[in-house]
Amino acid sequence: MSLESSSPSELSPRILGQIVAAFGRQYLVEIKSGEILSCVTRGKKSGAVCGDQVKVQYTTAGQGVIETILPRSALMYRSNAFREKLIAANITQIVIVLAAIPSFSEELVNRCLVAAENQSIKALIVLNKSDLIEPTRAAATSLSLYRELGYKLIQLSAKKDVAPLLPYLQGHLSVLVGQSGMGKSTIINNLIPTADRATAEISIALGAGRHTTTHARLYHLNKNSHVIDSPGMQEFGLHHISNTSLAWGFIEFYPYIGKCKFSDCLHISEPGCALVRAVQERKIDIRRLSFYRKLINPRINAV
Repeated sequence: MSLESSSPSELSPRILGQIVAAFGRQYLVEIKSGEILSCVTRGKKSGAVCGDQVKVQYTTAGQGVIETILPRSALMYRSNAFREKLIAANITQIVIVLAAIPSFSEELVNRCLVAAENQSIKALIVLNKSDLIEPTRAAATSLSLYRELGYKLIQLSAKKDVAPLLPYLQGHLSVLVGQSGMGKSTIINNLIPTADRATAEISIALGAGRHTTTHARLYHLNKNSHVIDSPGMQEFGLHHISNTSLAWGFIEFYPYIGKCKFSDCLHISEPGCALVRAVQERKIDIRRLSFYRKLINPRINAV
């Protein structure tokens, strides 16, 4: 019996695979044999995302339907009051790609770090375009705060050599995030020489125009190391993280949380705030408390 003439109940058992590309409600799923299936999900709302482990069922040659999304170890997404944007699942590391030119948003860096801490995954900051010596030196000085907090910070020029990044990707499923123009695509193309060809093949498989990092795509570096390229973003909403959880996204706040005068302190202007005292004693950088307040203040004012 051919696959084309089979009904769903007559098809072979569900096959385990991983979503390696997500385009709206269309997905590419890689199964154990290495075959890539063009898949959809049942129903109108999918909730599937690049990096998900799924069970699929053939519908015809080269195509299938996603029947089940397996439990995730982590889910990176951004949200505002109205909608959520899924980025990647099951990642173990977020790689925040920055460059001195065009200028990057330090607030976006902080938001990405909060999201990483919320999901208990590692964070790596990459300062790209290091061949722009003077601008990069100034940017690195500004970013030294994050190295002092314990975050890894490396510099490279992706156009010349991505080798400095490779050791940090080993054994991880990493997702690259950052604003447009920071050089994420250049990093991907130099890490994986076949990335351009893979993108073109996706477009053919989906019958769509050429996709240039408008959707997430997973690439294999080796058997144990993988990278997800995500679209450029100008903002990273954290509406899904509760008010009381936001402070836990700032690792240097940990020793002081719960030591304020009031148990419900949100560290804005309350008397006896342990975080304010830590800033005054130069144990916490005022920049980080200011970034935290940029996150919490709109929520309080909206109530």
